[in-house]
Amino acid sequence: MPTRSARTAWNGTLQEGSGQVELSSSKLGTYEVSFPKRSAEQANGYTSPEEFIAAAHSACYAMQLSANIAEAGGTPESLEVNADVALGPDQERGGFQLTGITITVRGEVTGLDADGFAEAARAAKEGCPVSKALTGVEITVDAALES
Repeated sequence: MPTRSARTAWNGTLQEGSGQVELSSSKLGTYEVSFPKRSAEQANGYTSPEEFIAAAHSACYAMQLSANIAEAGGTPESLEVNADVALGPDQERGGFQLTGITITVRGEVTGLDADGFAEAARAAKEGCPVSKALTGVEITVDAALES
């Protein structure tokens, strides 16, 4: 199986510095990061580790869910997966930590009822490799079929 790489070039202090994250494997882009933007409500053109984790988690979860639906005898016509990754203070150790991940999935699926879809969604949370890597963070799933 492949290994994927990213690289960050950082200049300056945490509060006044900034960096550029490069998606090295795909060469799809370089993105600006800074701690003040990371901890602000509005990103204003900057990304963050949490946004990259959200992107990775939503993509991985969608792939796992599509496999689970097929294994259960259904056909995923479309899935929309949003992952929200929250950053907050680490009360025990100081600094910051991921405080939770919420996955919201809406799907159009043939061959499964709402209960079957909910079970496939729950199993996708357990089987997704990114979910497995993030076991120290509470992950909740809100899954529903669309008609």
